[in-house]
Parts: sequence; C-alpha cells; structure tokens
Amino acid sequence: MAGFTASAVCSVTDTPPTLLVCLNRSASVYETFKNNQVLCVNTLASHQQYLSNLFGGKTPMAERFSQGNWKTLVTQSPVLEDALVSFDCEVVQCLSVGSHDVLFCEVKAMCQRQGNALMYFNRSYCEPHRMC
Repeated sequence: MAGFTASAVCSVTDTPPTLLVCLNRSASVYETFKNNQVLCVNTLASHQQYLSNLFGGKTPMAERFSQGNWKTLVTQSPVLEDALVSFDCEVVQCLSVGSHDVLFCEVKAMCQRQGNALMYFNRSYCEPHRMC
C-alpha cells in the first residue's frame, strides 16, 4: 500500500465520472502509483488534519496506514472508512506537465458520509465555519 496527500484534485467530467490528481514525479510514491494504475481519493473531514500531515510528510508507509481504519472497494485501493468522501478509481490516462504527472482517474465506486471537509488554502488549514 502507498498513499500521499494530494494538493491538486478536481472533477473532469461526470460521464464517465472522472477526477484528475496531480502527482510530483519526484515523490517517493510516484513509481508505485504509476505501476498500479489504481487509487482511492479519500477526501478528509475537518477533524482529520493529522492524516493530511501524516500522508504529506516523510512518515514511513506502514505508520501512515496504522492510523485510521481501512477497507477496499472495487479496485482494492485503500479506502479510509471515515473519510468524508472516497472515490475508488482506475487511472485511465496520464499526462506529464512540468514536474508533475496529471492522472485522469475514472471513478469505479464511491462512499460518502456527512460532515465538514478539511480545507487547505494559502498554505494553512481553514476552519469550516470561517473564511480562509
């Protein structure tokens, strides 16, 4: 298993449901994601800032996944059970732009929960009830 905190994820189209995820080619997880061609975008809830920091740093992979409860869906990618939204995806196209690869990810399954999303703007986390 491998995971990272993505700073750039967005919707591309709803037919088929597709997201884009940007991944720096110098990231330690780059080869894993390039070879696997599947991933799960786990959208964190406002109380999960610690997970964003954990997966965004140099923490060993086993320690990252020791936090939280994990399951799998269609692609067998790690799905965080209490994520706000989880998009289980297959990478269908990849484009290299500058230092990053843009992964186009077709959603194969999804889970959704109620709550406030973790927001990151201008190099800091924002409270859901305040403007950043």
